Amino acid sequence: MPTILRWKGHRFLFYSKEIGEPPHVHVLKDGKQVKIWLATLTIARNVGFAPHEVNDILKVTAQHQTAFLEAWNDHFGH
Repeated sequence: MPTILRWKGHRFLFYSKEIGEPPHVHVLKDGKQVKIWLATLTIARNVGFAPHEVNDILKVTAQHQTAFLEAWNDHFGH
């Protein structure tokens, strides 16, 4: 479960056992979690984050999209 970014208490990470799914990132904070598809920057699942929090997380994800995709490919060997 490699952490690829920490931002304002949020932890951006991959779950190593999610082989076979399209590239995505999980963002965790205070028991909340959002899963974001990296190719389209769309929400796959949100548990607990308010809409304004999701918007902020999407902005940060967009800023790091290329680095996150490279980290995904390095981790999963694509």
